[in-house]
Amino acid sequence: MTTKDGPKLPKQQLAILAMARIAEPMAYSSVFPYLPSMVSSFGVPTNKVGSWVGLTSGVFSIAQSTTAVAWGKASDIYGRKPIIIFGLMSSMICFIVWGMSTNLPMAIIVRAIMGGGNGNVGIIRTVVAELVPERELQPRAFSIMPIVWSLGSIIGPSFGGLFAEPAEQYPEIFGHIEFFKRFPFALPNLILMVFFLFSATIAALFLHETLPSKRGHRDWGLLVGERITRSFKTTRPVPSTRRASFVDGEATSPLLPNKTVPKKRTREASEHAKKERVITRATAMNLLIYTLLAFHSVAYDQILSVFLRHPVEKHTPENTSFPFYFSGGFGMKHSEVGTIYTIYGVVCCAVQFLIYPSIVARFGVLRCFRVCCLLMPLAYFLTPYCVLFPTHKGRMAALMGVMFIKAAGIIVAFPSVTILLTNSCTSLRVLGTLNGYATTFSGLGRALGPASTGALFTWGADHGYVVTAWFFLMFIAILGAIPAYLVEEGEGPSASVQSSAENSDTENDQASSSSSTILLPEDSAITSDSEEEEEVPLTNTKSRSIEQSYGTMTGGK
Repeated sequence: MTTKDGPKLPKQQLAILAMARIAEPMAYSSVFPYLPSMVSSFGVPTNKVGSWVGLTSGVFSIAQSTTAVAWGKASDIYGRKPIIIFGLMSSMICFIVWGMSTNLPMAIIVRAIMGGGNGNVGIIRTVVAELVPERELQPRAFSIMPIVWSLGSIIGPSFGGLFAEPAEQYPEIFGHIEFFKRFPFALPNLILMVFFLFSATIAALFLHETLPSKRGHRDWGLLVGERITRSFKTTRPVPSTRRASFVDGEATSPLLPNKTVPKKRTREASEHAKKERVITRATAMNLLIYTLLAFHSVAYDQILSVFLRHPVEKHTPENTSFPFYFSGGFGMKHSEVGTIYTIYGVVCCAVQFLIYPSIVARFGVLRCFRVCCLLMPLAYFLTPYCVLFPTHKGRMAALMGVMFIKAAGIIVAFPSVTILLTNSCTSLRVLGTLNGYATTFSGLGRALGPASTGALFTWGADHGYVVTAWFFLMFIAILGAIPAYLVEEGEGPSASVQSSAENSDTENDQASSSSSTILLPEDSAITSDSEEEEEVPLTNTKSRSIEQSYGTMTGGK
């Protein structure tokens, strides 16, 4: 959004998108505290829990990666909003069934369906990019979703740790309820169902479509949401001449002539998107960086929960030989693990909200990302040595210090690599597809990371080398830091978004770019002019091209 005072964030739509997003990180992170207990309840031996936890986590990401490109392409054709809503409802149903799993094969299959039925990770990144094309605003805009993820990561583990196995934790309340005895891990997911319904409702009623070829189409959800909003107002607005905006064009589109948004635009947009080049050298480099980042960061979070649950071992000269030969864990209950992850989420949120925007504004996205790539290997290297402290307080203090280092690195790294990936894209027409590829490759990383690290943790715990899994993650993190020092920040999607369709849409471009007045019932009118169009950065008008949004900005380096 651009005004006479300069570009401004579309705060209302970003807030709505954040509310539509909140349920997914809550549900995803709620699994961490109780997943080892859940796997153990299926009859898996203690020394094999790490491997099966990694595999159970990995199938989610494998399934997600296989369908991500398809979801991205679907959003490029049918719109971002319907795909986001479908993903939310699909996840809600799968999480309820997941909580009622009675054996390991059922849990693995449900996790796979859960991952394959939701492509919102990449699509939401696309929506943010389409809402905020101005490069100087991108660090703040792209930090919003990680903030939401951090908030979800605060609440989610609390639910998982506090409400898993309620019949055992709170026998006076749930001990006589047979349902929770039979399905001890269902309660956290039943509570999260409320948040999924909230997110889906917010998206349906108030989220605007950002796909250019779908703007202006009839949206019954927005109409209902607008009516609900008006019902809470004390006074009704007097009909008057007003100028069209992004919001007005969507909410009142049934009143406009059909020719303003022809049906052929969707087909033409799809055809032009197919002709655009999605993978370039720059995008390939950023996809590699993103994949390796997802590999080691998600693997760390998954295996850490197993490490925290692993029994404490008394270290003696016979079973300990510094620096590599030792074993043992922290021996925590899943409620304690949930508390640890909650504290971790609070730190992540603080870093994201208070530190990230200011340091990026001062040093640039790429420089901050490169520094963070050096913090994460350090955190992975130090993690296993926390168990060598002789007292519980010493072990916990060391662990929290290491997790704070990891939080500082990962919270800056993810939004930064998202900005770098977005700015390496050649056209907004293929941005949804590119984010689909990003979800695919990062999904492979999220799958292979926990699976391989879980197997290494199991081997290391059995043979007295608990450092094995953590040194492996350190190696992957160092490997991921190498391309970070080779990549350059791109200029962002160019004007090809507009020019590729300009010849076929001359009549409609003229209709939308010229100043025009459309009479509506009750003698009200919608008048569009070039000044107001500047508040709509992504509309297909000649007065405000995408090249102006991306190509003329010099900030961010």
